[in-house]
Amino acid sequence: MSILSLIGRNEALFTADINAHENDLKKIVSTSKFLVIGGAGSIGQAVTKEIFKRAPAKLHVVDISENNMVELVRDIRSSYGYIDGDFQTFALDIGSVEYDAFIEADGQYDYVLNLSALKHVRSEKDPFTLMRMINVNIFNTDKTLQQSIDKGIKKYFCVSTDKAANPVNMMGASKRIMEMFLMRKSKEINISTARFANVAFSDGSLLHGFNQRIQKKQPIVAPNDIKRYFVTPQESGELCLMSCIFGENRDIFFPKLSEALHLISFADIAVKYLENLGYEPHLCSSEGEARELVNTLPQQGKWPCLFTASDTTGEKDFEEFFTNSETLDMERFDNLGVIKNEIDYEPKLVELFEQEITKMKINKHWSKRQVVDLFFKMLPDFGHKETGKYLDGKM
Repeated sequence: MSILSLIGRNEALFTADINAHENDLKKIVSTSKFLVIGGAGSIGQAVTKEIFKRAPAKLHVVDISENNMVELVRDIRSSYGYIDGDFQTFALDIGSVEYDAFIEADGQYDYVLNLSALKHVRSEKDPFTLMRMINVNIFNTDKTLQQSIDKGIKKYFCVSTDKAANPVNMMGASKRIMEMFLMRKSKEINISTARFANVAFSDGSLLHGFNQRIQKKQPIVAPNDIKRYFVTPQESGELCLMSCIFGENRDIFFPKLSEALHLISFADIAVKYLENLGYEPHLCSSEGEARELVNTLPQQGKWPCLFTASDTTGEKDFEEFFTNSETLDMERFDNLGVIKNEIDYEPKLVELFEQEITKMKINKHWSKRQVVDLFFKMLPDFGHKETGKYLDGKM
């Protein structure tokens, strides 16, 4: 059973747009030099493969995960083979001095694509991981953006998230603030970005967790009251590449809502997933019951499931790709919408954010409350609600 069928679709979202622009994509990619940052994550691997299969003149990939990088190279060699262009991978932390030396030593690219991110809502549970999320999502982005300006790079692409539209969690808010930092530098370099839905079966996602639970003979757990939009890994790569190549300065690309892209609950996907494996879902009433029954039910063709309502901090009731105040271009592409942005940010607020975060780091002391309050200063309509419960407190 394909990923598409598991998320309730029969066809890929962007086929018409990719086919309509394929000649231009091949021409531009084959004559261009690319740097992909965070290229060994799920979206990074997808966009790296979209670039590689169009034979770029140069493709360098950077990621902090040495193991994921090895798998990326194995995957590319097994699927596409080799290209005449310069293809290399580097296991580097983009916040490090080693990365800075790497950029100084070369840095000759036409396009820089930044796919690095801390993406989990659960990363806001403690003040230390929360600060790392701010570093990765905001300050590393700003640093690599300035390096791109210094090196005369033509275009900088960065992934945002649907959760940046009217954010309710710190992850989405960090990406919204990141968009402000991008705006600030857009006077010096062309930038574009993308907001998109959950990437089905991406590393660390709940759906990826289904695979892990089956392999480890553990219960399947999912919220039954949350519906999300899903794209496949390949679609995430296509969306990033289209925005990078065809996005005008400050454009944000997103998938249009249609009959093909619709909301589906995690519990519904879990049921389809299990049925595809030949198991009948067995609904349990507690974690203890689910853990106990996993020892006996699978032999009977059943799998214990715990589907409950969500009550953790940061879960958004619904998903949206744009806000009422944003200007849209819905005509340029068949299944891609574009948010058109003028330079719209408050310089003093961005400077305040930099100063306050820098003070916290110098002091090596900060509370989550301090950071949340600073986010509220940046985003007056921030819809954050603290429930005191986090996903790490659940099975």
